[in-house]
Amino acid sequence: MISTAIRVARVGSAAELAAAALMVLGFPALMLAALVPSVPAFAAAAAVTYVADHYLHRKGSYLVNRLSKVRAGLSIRFLIRQLLLILLLARLSLADELIYYGAIACFIAFYGLQAPHGALVTLIRNRRRMPVATRNVDLASRIRIPDAPPRPLLHRSAEKMLHLDLFAVTGIVIAAGLETPVPGFLGIGITTALAVAYVAALVPFVRGTRIPPGAETVLAAVDDWLAEYRPETVLYFSGSRDSAYQVNMWLDTMEQLDTRPLIILRERAILNNLAPTTVPVICVPGGVHLMNMDLSTVRVALYAANVGKNIHLLRVPTMKHVFIGHGDSDKLASVNPYSKVYDEVWTAGRAGRDRYAIADVGVRDDDIVEVGRPQLAPIRTWQGTPAGPVPTVLYAPTWEGWDDNPGNTSILLAGENIVRRLVTADPPVRVLYKPHPFTGTRSPLAKAAHQRITALVTQAAAERAADPRFTADPAAQNAARAELARIEARLAEPAGGAEKGDEAEATRDGIVDVARHEEAARLRAEWNDAYWRSFPAWEHRVITGAEPRLYDCFNVSDAMVSDISSVVSDFIASGKPYAVTDSAGLGAEEFKRQNTAVRAAVILSNSAAELDVLLAAVRDPAADTLAEDRKELKQYLLGPDEPKSIVQFNTAVANLALKAEARNVGQASRIAAADADELADAMPAQRVTATGDTDLSAG
Repeated sequence: MISTAIRVARVGSAAELAAAALMVLGFPALMLAALVPSVPAFAAAAAVTYVADHYLHRKGSYLVNRLSKVRAGLSIRFLIRQLLLILLLARLSLADELIYYGAIACFIAFYGLQAPHGALVTLIRNRRRMPVATRNVDLASRIRIPDAPPRPLLHRSAEKMLHLDLFAVTGIVIAAGLETPVPGFLGIGITTALAVAYVAALVPFVRGTRIPPGAETVLAAVDDWLAEYRPETVLYFSGSRDSAYQVNMWLDTMEQLDTRPLIILRERAILNNLAPTTVPVICVPGGVHLMNMDLSTVRVALYAANVGKNIHLLRVPTMKHVFIGHGDSDKLASVNPYSKVYDEVWTAGRAGRDRYAIADVGVRDDDIVEVGRPQLAPIRTWQGTPAGPVPTVLYAPTWEGWDDNPGNTSILLAGENIVRRLVTADPPVRVLYKPHPFTGTRSPLAKAAHQRITALVTQAAAERAADPRFTADPAAQNAARAELARIEARLAEPAGGAEKGDEAEATRDGIVDVARHEEAARLRAEWNDAYWRSFPAWEHRVITGAEPRLYDCFNVSDAMVSDISSVVSDFIASGKPYAVTDSAGLGAEEFKRQNTAVRAAVILSNSAAELDVLLAAVRDPAADTLAEDRKELKQYLLGPDEPKSIVQFNTAVANLALKAEARNVGQASRIAAADADELADAMPAQRVTATGDTDLSAG
């Protein structure tokens, strides 16, 4: 029942649900206490509403955010509480006392200060928001970007300003209870003084010396940097905040390019969720600003997603445009007709080429280049036997997609059956459940199924921990946890020694410390090792969030169960047994015919009865009848092991850059020839006289 209420109210936990209920009930209680009147009851109800409201805001509760849509936003709630306090004073027969008029004057003045406060905060934020935001781009030597205002001034500023009424409300309530106006006037004075001081503290930051230069100056500085850096290969990306993983997966590849790389982003939310990198990054939200940017040295543009904003760069003819995608699978998204707009489409292996040919969406075979998957380098190859005494099976389903096609995900129809069979398998296996980060974002049914699967895994883990057959090494696990804490503390330290104030300041100071970046990479590897040692090797686990990464889960697993997605294609690089769920009920033969990546997989029905075949292959190499099929499929899907994928990728970049340069030289030659012809036609005809002189009077 509680879980249903949590889902309906769209809050994150039972504590949030309780806080929401207390806040909603607190205001009627305030009104009742004011009407009775009862000072103690009013004080208690006011305290509950303050605390519950503050807690929900700190948690970023969806319910609180929605209240503003029904005219019950933060300012309204504070105003109602203040009006009810005035009502309490009137009901206590204090309407003729100075404290009554003092309270009214205080709250009017307090709300009068809200307007300049809000205007100043908005003005400061707008003036400090530059047309571009960057990382690893030296703008500090070209333009002056002043320090950001202290974080306490702008962070949650409206909430802080409104909470300054706490002193006045507390003082007035105490004055009403003690029947003396002194505490009330003291509280009124403190609230008024702090509100005025807060507004005054913001004023200096709207002066010209405290704000960055205008858009034209900033864009000119960016062009100056581009002229000096001369980028050659661009990774372009646009998308929602949740899609940042699609560009993050290409960062290591960009760092390994033989050409000078640049990353162009279109949304600030993506920049805020971008993983650390040494590659220069420019975030350009405005389409006009991007189209006016000097990218004349770029010869190759790489696109990780098919989105409408790609058109702003696709219009540039001096560079060649390539779709590289964000995964290789048999999903329809992998053969999007939009891909026709690119000069080339790069796929991992032969399968991608064949996929476009079968789909017949207008992408020519000559425009497809096989480059492997450079991101798969961290995936370790299976040695043929489980790494530990208890084999590990990874369940990594994809999300529900944008429609209700049952073949999108196994979460809905098969997820619980899969997990239930795995956690009750005999001999036992360990289950790692790592759902897609988008799971449940569109479909409430998928979210509910995910929650049930999580509960199954959690319950099975608790039962296994109580089973005497499974023993742990507490000392080793405690040591690993201590190591995790040490590493996390070091990783949490800001690279520059202090947290950046705002986007403009981060742009100014956002030059990566290469030594610190390399140390962070080493620490993340150490963190991953310590993480897996921090709990028993037989413990079931639900894994969400960015860490540990999917490929880290691949490396500790002996087999995987998944759906049609790029996860399957990537896992094939390990050579380990895997199973894919036929959630749509096509039948094994038809399912394999339609989906290349499952041709070496154990095909599961929604009952997951076929899991025994997968588990047998994990436990006994002799029972692994699909081992050779997986080797052949790996090369078909991902290309040959040699040369390394990053070498193939760099070669493809170089070849396409030559094509772009040849095109540009050809265009320049044609323009020069056309100009010469126009000049010849415009010149007057010349005649040579008998004496050999030129007669310029002709014509």
